[in-house]
Amino acid sequence: MNRALILAVMLLAALCPLHAQWDVQPSSTTASLRGIHSIGGGIAWASGTEGTVLRTVDGGALWRPCAIPPGAEHLDFRGVQALDENTALIMSSGPGPLSRLYKTTDACRTWRLILTNPDADGFWDAIQLHPASKRSIDRYEGFLIGDPVAGHFVLYTTRDAGDTWQPWGPAKTYRPAKAKPRESLFAASNSAMISPGGYGPVAFVTGGKGGPRLFLADLHSPFDAATWWAFTTIKLPMPSGPESGAFSVALRNGTNHHPFPDLMIVGGNYKDPEAGAAVFVPWRAPFKNLFSSPVIASEHLPHGYRSSVVYDAAASTWIAVGPTGTDISTDDGRNWIALHPNPALHEPAGADRDWNAISLPFVVGPHGRIGKLRPNALHP
Repeated sequence: MNRALILAVMLLAALCPLHAQWDVQPSSTTASLRGIHSIGGGIAWASGTEGTVLRTVDGGALWRPCAIPPGAEHLDFRGVQALDENTALIMSSGPGPLSRLYKTTDACRTWRLILTNPDADGFWDAIQLHPASKRSIDRYEGFLIGDPVAGHFVLYTTRDAGDTWQPWGPAKTYRPAKAKPRESLFAASNSAMISPGGYGPVAFVTGGKGGPRLFLADLHSPFDAATWWAFTTIKLPMPSGPESGAFSVALRNGTNHHPFPDLMIVGGNYKDPEAGAAVFVPWRAPFKNLFSSPVIASEHLPHGYRSSVVYDAAASTWIAVGPTGTDISTDDGRNWIALHPNPALHEPAGADRDWNAISLPFVVGPHGRIGKLRPNALHP
């Protein structure tokens, strides 16, 4: 898109503001919600503080509270991964043993403790699973990631739908992800990592004074040694500091018109929520070509710190959410346009803001806030 056309589009957006597009739904909880995972067919799971887990099977018309796992009443469940309407994993974030992983297979009537963080200095940040087979939920694979311990990011893997987990390296075939001093992840929305399965390697983004960086798992095959998995890093042009960096990464799968997947990364400074940041990473195949590809920073940034981002394939639109609002981009993050409520359409004031995490069509936030994207809201 040339600059004249970009300016015309932005002028049109200023004259005809976009609507908030979120219908706020009753959740019957006041917990701060940071985990949300929608798997389609009206099925979604949400999670948050005070051991809160919610579940809907009717597209959000009714969000039912789940039983709290025994002894988890004060845990902060930052991540949830749903396998079907009855099966899900929830991950709590906190120092040492306050980071835990539970699983249910009976529509959250009961929970089984799968894993407790063995590192007193550890802190878990995100969990992501992907189907390894369309025939059985037992064939899910995935990753759980935490802040650095002894100079390396903590990473666990599963190949049996989360029933058992193994640490990633150090080993002959898996090299650990080395952290810089004061580099960390943010557990703001369970989206600091992606586990895309067949669409590409695992990736995660960091912040802190040592960041921000993008880590990509890459298969190394030298002529004089066996192959191994290790992480290649890309420095990101985003704010750096104790409260700053990259908070969320999302994948756009390849299409017939665009055969390779791409990454969008958003963030900023959560203590300065008016300052947003976003970068776009175009993918190239084979993967090694990615590492010489440019990282494209936004020309017109999101209108504030954004903690979660996702791609709406039907509308060809990136959507980023955060405490100060919602932004969209239709030109791969070069320009972001803010959404605003329209009182004439009976949209409640603030319907665009106070969000933590997104998994379309749902978005969640503090004080039990849940929103649902209106049908065809972003379509021409």
